Amino acid sequence: MAQPSRVSLHIKKTVISLAIVALGFTVSPTALAYQKVHQPDNSYQQYVSQRQTVDSLIQDALDAFKSPARVSNAGFTGKLPSNMEIVAQKLQQAYKLEPYRLDLLFSTASAYIYNNDVPRAITIYKQILEAAPDDIDALIYVTSWTRFEGKDKESEAYFNKLKSLNPAKAEEVSRFFAEIDRVSKMPLSDKLTPADLAKLNKTKDNNAIVTLGYALNPDGTMNKILIERLNKTLEVAKQLPEAMIVVTGGVPKAHQTEGKLMADWLVKNGIAPERIFQENYARTTVENALFSRYALTKHRIKTAVIISSGSHVRRADAIFTLASWQSGPSDITYLTVVAPDKPLAELQKASKSDIQGIYRDGLKALGLWSFRSYPLEER
Repeated sequence: MAQPSRVSLHIKKTVISLAIVALGFTVSPTALAYQKVHQPDNSYQQYVSQRQTVDSLIQDALDAFKSPARVSNAGFTGKLPSNMEIVAQKLQQAYKLEPYRLDLLFSTASAYIYNNDVPRAITIYKQILEAAPDDIDALIYVTSWTRFEGKDKESEAYFNKLKSLNPAKAEEVSRFFAEIDRVSKMPLSDKLTPADLAKLNKTKDNNAIVTLGYALNPDGTMNKILIERLNKTLEVAKQLPEAMIVVTGGVPKAHQTEGKLMADWLVKNGIAPERIFQENYARTTVENALFSRYALTKHRIKTAVIISSGSHVRRADAIFTLASWQSGPSDITYLTVVAPDKPLAELQKASKSDIQGIYRDGLKALGLWSFRSYPLEER
């Protein structure tokens, strides 16, 4: 075997000497003068175990989040409260192991919002701000939810902090609040009013009808609530024979989607198929808006009539409006027609639950991710 030359040995010794000198510089007393930070467990094996534990906890949270069990009514289809409590518990356990992962706190707070425990969510958002006082998303969340809770002075203080850091975001939040106030107070009707018809007549070549889906039955058939929305759609479509029709909903049941079944029903009842755009992917009201808005933009729609249940149309109106701020059409006007799930008189005042849903989904439409702990992610 060939022996290394004196030159190569000299080079190796020189490299080792330089490495030792460099190491000396990296551990100089000046470099050690920093705040003590939280460290993972001492051994590499324990660290891997900790990482695996955190991943497992997040996966448990995801499994509970994705559970097929749902609570449904005409205004909302969502997770069971017990499932969301499990989500929150698992995420908090993960955060105790990884206290720098504030994403776990954001996701935990969202679980409490889903469970209607807004005060607890606010406490968690404030915990985020203790660690990251200038976090824009946390400031938006706490500004919004303290406003929802009627704590106007506290909300204003957080808003002013947001405004000092990011005036553009603060302006967007201010517009968001104005939109919430508008839809919360707007009267609801189960037909187009004379004022609506006058508006639609001015934009007759650029009108649309947008009908929102509703969870299908387990066997893939349409729920009575969805059929009531379609009956109202048929009524309005006959009044507006030139309007395109968007049917949106994409939660599969027995290999069927709401969008496809809605389109089939309308065609069977006399609507020309070329009038209908099927949106077969949306799983939520937010996605109804995000996935349908480009059809409205592409066809240069100026007036769109949203059709849904009475406890849903306010939220739908707000979310579609917010989604259009980003994509257009910038000059679009949204109108609403109710497929009543309650007597109209009972629907005229928005419930606290209705308004909470507008805040929750509105923040998503503004671009804030509610769950942000991979693989548990949802806008």
